[in-house]
Amino acid sequence: MLRQLGYQPQLARRMGPFGNFALSFSIISVLSGCMTLFGFGLITGGPADMLWGWAFVGLTVLCLGAALAEVTSAYPVAGALFYMAGRLGGPKWGFYTGYLNLLGLLGGMAGGSYGMSLFVGAWLNLQWGFTPTPGKTLAICGAILLLLAVLNLFGVRLVSVLNSVSVWWHIGGVAAIVGALALIPSHHQSASFVFTHFANTTGWGNHLYVIALGLLLAQYTFCGYDASAHLSEETVHAQISAAKGIVNSIFYSWIVGFVLLAGMLFAIQDYAGTVGTATGVPPAQIFLDALGLTGAKILLLVVIVAQLFCANAGLASASRMVFAFSRDGALPFSKTWQRLSPRTKTPVPAVWLSVVVPFVLALPSLYSLTAYYAVTAINVIGITPAYAIPVFLRLRAGDRFVRGPWHLGRWSKPIGWTAVIWVAFITVMFLLPQVSPVTKDSFNYAPVALAAVLLLATIGWATRGRRGYGIPAYGTAKERALLGEDLV
Repeated sequence: MLRQLGYQPQLARRMGPFGNFALSFSIISVLSGCMTLFGFGLITGGPADMLWGWAFVGLTVLCLGAALAEVTSAYPVAGALFYMAGRLGGPKWGFYTGYLNLLGLLGGMAGGSYGMSLFVGAWLNLQWGFTPTPGKTLAICGAILLLLAVLNLFGVRLVSVLNSVSVWWHIGGVAAIVGALALIPSHHQSASFVFTHFANTTGWGNHLYVIALGLLLAQYTFCGYDASAHLSEETVHAQISAAKGIVNSIFYSWIVGFVLLAGMLFAIQDYAGTVGTATGVPPAQIFLDALGLTGAKILLLVVIVAQLFCANAGLASASRMVFAFSRDGALPFSKTWQRLSPRTKTPVPAVWLSVVVPFVLALPSLYSLTAYYAVTAINVIGITPAYAIPVFLRLRAGDRFVRGPWHLGRWSKPIGWTAVIWVAFITVMFLLPQVSPVTKDSFNYAPVALAAVLLLATIGWATRGRRGYGIPAYGTAKERALLGEDLV
C-alpha cells in the first residue's frame, strides 16, 4: 500500500494496534493538558466552564477525529495531514497544511515540556524548598527536552513500549488521584459548586467571551491524536489500526478526563488560595490542602511521570512529521532532516530539530507566564486547522474520494461539516486576547507566531515549493482520476 502511494518503506514497521492507540492517548494525556491548564480554567469560567466545556469540546473533537480517521484509512503515510491535503487538494494545500501542522506539533512540544517543568518545580519546592524562578523553570524545560531526545533516539520499539505503559499509568494515575481526593479530605465542594459555579478574573466583562476562552483547556488537551497517522508507516495493518487509534484515543480520554476534572474540583479547599498558590501550580495546592505534604508530593510525581510519557510520544510524532515533510522537500535543509539512523531507522536530525525549536518557543516564558498560555494557543491554532483541512478537502471531493476500509458511511458528511465549522470558530477564538487589559506582559502572541509561519510558508512556496515540492504520484493515471486528482 505504501509503495502504491508513492513511497518506498524506510521506517521500521514494529508498532502494533495497541501501541498506535497508546501513542495518541499518551499525547492527549489528560494528566498533562488538564493539569497544566487547570489554573487557566479556574479564572476563565471556573468549574462550570471546565466541566461542561470539556463535555462539549470532547464531542466536537470526536467528530473531527472520526472524520480525520476516515481520511487516514485511505492514506496511511507518515506525512499524514499534509500528504492528505496534497493528495486531495494539490501541492499548495499540502504545503500550507504541513507548515500549520508543524507549528502545532512544535508548539505542543513547547507547551507540554514547559508545563511539565512547572510541575517539577512545584515538586522540588515541596521537597526541598526550591524557588521556581522563570530562569530555573526554563532550565528544567531544557533538561526535559534533552531527556526526551535521548529516549527517542533508541528507536520506535522503545517508544511503543513506553506508550503502552503510559496508557495504564494514566488510567491508574487518574484512579489514584480521584480516589485519594474523594476518600481522604474531610471537606468537599458541593455538586452545585462543581457543576454551576462561574468564575472570571480575566478582566473581561463579557461572560460569553470568557466561557469561550475557557474552552482552551479542553481544546489544548485534545491535541496530538494525529500521531496515530504520523506513525502509520511504523504500524502493522495501518489502514485500520491508525484510524481506530485516533478515534479510540479521543473517546477514552474524553471519559477519563471528565472524571479527573470532577475529582479535582470537588477537592478544592480554598478557591482563592488555589488560584494564587505560592507553588505556581494550582493542582499542587489542591493536593497539598486536601492530602498534606506527603500525599501532594506522591500525586505530583504521578502527574510528572504521565507528562513525561506525553511529551515523549509528542516528540515521536513531531519528528516523524519533520522527516516526512523533508522527504518531500518542503523544509529548508530537507536532506539533513530526512536522514535515518542505519541501526534504529530513527530520523535523528529531525528528533533534535523537534526539541530545539520548542525550547526557542518557550523562551518568552522568561518574561511572562501569560506567554506560556499563548504557547498552548499556538499549539491549538496551528494543529487544529491542519486537522480540518484534509476533512474539508475530502468533503469537497465527494464521491471521488476512494474510502479506505475504515469509514463513516452515510455519517461522513454531517460529521465532517460539524468538525470543519467547529474548527473555524475555535481557531478565531484563540487568536483573541486572553486577559484584559492587554499589555506587553499579557499579550497573546499566538497570532504573531501564526502569521510568521504563514509568511514562512508563503516565502517557501514562492521560492522553492512552487517548483520543487510535491508528494509522489499515486499509481496510474486512472487511479489518480478516481481519487479526484482531476480537481487539482
